[in-house]
Amino acid sequence: MSLNRYRLKHLLKSDHRGAKRASKLLDRPDSLIGLILIGNNLVNIMASAIATVIAIRLWGDAGILVATVVLTLVILIFSEITPKTIAAMHPETIAFPASWVLLPLLKVMYPVVWLVSRVTNALLRVCGFDPDKQDDEHVTAEELRTIVTDAGKLIPTRHRGMLLNILDLEGVTVDDIMVPRNEVDGIDLDDSNGEILSAIQQSSHTRLPVWRDDINNIVGVLHMRHISLILDSQGLDRAALEREMEETYFIPESTPLHTQLLNFQQKKHRLAVVVDEYGEVMGLVALEDILEEIVGDFTSNLAETVGNIYPQRDGSFVISGTATVREVNKSLKWQLPTDGPKTLSGLLLEHLESFPDGNTGLAIGPYRLEILELRSNVVQAVKASRVAEESS
Repeated sequence: MSLNRYRLKHLLKSDHRGAKRASKLLDRPDSLIGLILIGNNLVNIMASAIATVIAIRLWGDAGILVATVVLTLVILIFSEITPKTIAAMHPETIAFPASWVLLPLLKVMYPVVWLVSRVTNALLRVCGFDPDKQDDEHVTAEELRTIVTDAGKLIPTRHRGMLLNILDLEGVTVDDIMVPRNEVDGIDLDDSNGEILSAIQQSSHTRLPVWRDDINNIVGVLHMRHISLILDSQGLDRAALEREMEETYFIPESTPLHTQLLNFQQKKHRLAVVVDEYGEVMGLVALEDILEEIVGDFTSNLAETVGNIYPQRDGSFVISGTATVREVNKSLKWQLPTDGPKTLSGLLLEHLESFPDGNTGLAIGPYRLEILELRSNVVQAVKASRVAEESS
């Protein structure tokens, strides 16, 4: 009964004989328990009867007390506690060899076991229990998270992190990781040829959205591999540019990451435009952004390589107001609230409920945040630190 059911299923796939026998016994736990208890009680009662007879012949009436005390200690130590402790510590070592005896014994004792099981099952039904209904052995996401976390050295630390990140995808939506519209690099067809070429040359992205007049009017996506096809001896060929554009892929802002990952795979897209319920463009999300949520950022240290978080000598950090709350939490191992605004600027303004005139500080849990710069109603820079919680 102490066997790990999931390990047992794994051994069954490898055609393990001991696992097959144990699995047959565990298919009907009531019969298995009945068989073991019948054997236990039969041996214990027989042992007590024989010990009592011997003790009475040796010590008379006082032998009853002697037999009771001695046999109780013997059975507890040698028949109950010691063997069951060993079996609980090494269930496979005990269960698989024991199945050689228990499986044929179950067939021999089947009539007695069946009768006992029928009586006990009837009593269970009277007490309101259904003997045919067992607890669901399926693992929930939270239980799986606990299993992965407690796996220790069986699963390397990095692999554990990736597995946990996959489980987290269900609770994260695309608007949590998207590049906000004010940070989107793209091509405006209303710009001059020189401005468009400059935008292409300065971009570090593989794909660029293309729009007319306003980002809300995105007409396509240009892949950088097509650059040679849109240039001629005169410079930029606008007709070729529009011809080589890929179709724009729009997605709702509330799409869960695990759903969007499958959508990218099925639709063969790598870049999506995130829109709100009114069709307004909120930002962009790429397949790489979702993959980074699983395997981690493709950089060694986010706080050092991304120009959003700057460590200070006093242990604080100067953070860009446009940094997302999730980015800050992941980089600094903090727990700022993520159920509201997505950016640090939005989080501060929501808590202040107004636009501050000058440098303003506030506390969110154990975190101390000071606005260093506010421009165009957007927090540009924040000084943040974590205060150690006072011990009670």
